[in-house]
Amino acid sequence: MDKPGADANDLYGNQAIWRIAGPMILSASTTPLLGMVDTAVVGHLETAWYLGAVAVGATLFSLLFMGLNFLRMGTTGLTAQAFGANSDAGIRESLGQPAIAALLLACVLILLQVPIIELALRLLAPGAEVATQTRLYFGIRIWSAPASLMNFVLIGWLLGMQNARGPLVMVLSINLTNIVLDLLFVLVLDWRVAGVAGATLLAELAGLAVGLLFVRRELSKRAGSWAEIALADPRRYMRLLDVNGNLFLRTMALMFVFAFITAQGARMGDAVLAANAVLMNFQYLLSYALDGMAHAAEALVGRAAGARQRAGLLLAVNRTLRWSLGMAIGFTLFFWLAGPGLIDLLTGLQNVREIARTYLPWLILSPLVSCWSFFYDGVYVGLTRSREMMLVMVVSAAGLFLPAFYLLADFGNHALWFAFTLFMAGRGIGMHAWFRRLIAGDSLGLPANRE
Repeated sequence: MDKPGADANDLYGNQAIWRIAGPMILSASTTPLLGMVDTAVVGHLETAWYLGAVAVGATLFSLLFMGLNFLRMGTTGLTAQAFGANSDAGIRESLGQPAIAALLLACVLILLQVPIIELALRLLAPGAEVATQTRLYFGIRIWSAPASLMNFVLIGWLLGMQNARGPLVMVLSINLTNIVLDLLFVLVLDWRVAGVAGATLLAELAGLAVGLLFVRRELSKRAGSWAEIALADPRRYMRLLDVNGNLFLRTMALMFVFAFITAQGARMGDAVLAANAVLMNFQYLLSYALDGMAHAAEALVGRAAGARQRAGLLLAVNRTLRWSLGMAIGFTLFFWLAGPGLIDLLTGLQNVREIARTYLPWLILSPLVSCWSFFYDGVYVGLTRSREMMLVMVVSAAGLFLPAFYLLADFGNHALWFAFTLFMAGRGIGMHAWFRRLIAGDSLGLPANRE
């Protein structure tokens, strides 16, 4: 068990926070670069079919894998608690169970690949040539599912083990391998859409290989063996299913909100749709940074909960919250000062630029509102309180976002951005209030005498 008291500042203080947050922010910063390279290599081919196919295919996989990202979040919380409790058996179980679940889910995706792609193409209705190229892209990349889902698990497990270097090297390996192979397969070998899909497949396998090396190193420091873990016993999976089932529903509610924004923007015209897409890049940029701090909260809060250290948990919460608020203020100032320039960088269409500037104030406000929900996502993942996360998300989406938009629909796109801002605020306020209630009522089971 972690040493309580005097060591709390070392275990849960600023240095511990940045030891996890720093590498995660750095690794996240390479993700937009990968998307730019994917776009660039096919965007310079002779027709737009290839670019359209890669865009449709990549969007489809983003939706599929976003929906399964609970494999990462759930694994982090369970592992961090086992780490804090110094349970070697729990640490192995928190790796083995989600790994098996990831491989089973990947097999399901591979077996259902034909109905999945055909349903997606029917809903998206691209042109015939784009549809043909999308089928090619999907048919190759779907075989990356086992590696992609396993990478979720390994990254989550390593974070739970307080090891952020492993996820950093994994993500860098995936993204840099993908970029190099993109350039080789498309620009040199002229494999076009198949080259982009093949590059992603091999990059995910490279990331998996790197991740397994880090996992092996961590396990070598621990006593026990896999023979002691009852991975074949279905009853042992009930906690994993409970945590991940709620995280899945929570993610579906979040995806609904973003899909609704896209759909309503499209109804307001192509220029509004494009302007909203430009502005959403501000929100994504914000999330890359604040998610790094949320990852630190996941790992440290979970560790403190597993060690049953109230003082450590409160220290981790207070310190990561302060850093999150500081970063949010920085992003608000950055969006205020550099927002118009960023809009011009992201689009050369003058009408889209003008529309985006009209709604830019909502994005300038967004960091101060959004940081609370990003931060508390990390806290609740560390506490494995996924049911509360799910309920707050669903209530915020159904009880705040939708009513706000429809009540103010006459205000057009302003109503859409107001509803989104209210949705993010509702998530943050709801989780903050629930957390204070959990702490005040000692529902977390953390004895006061363990300070």
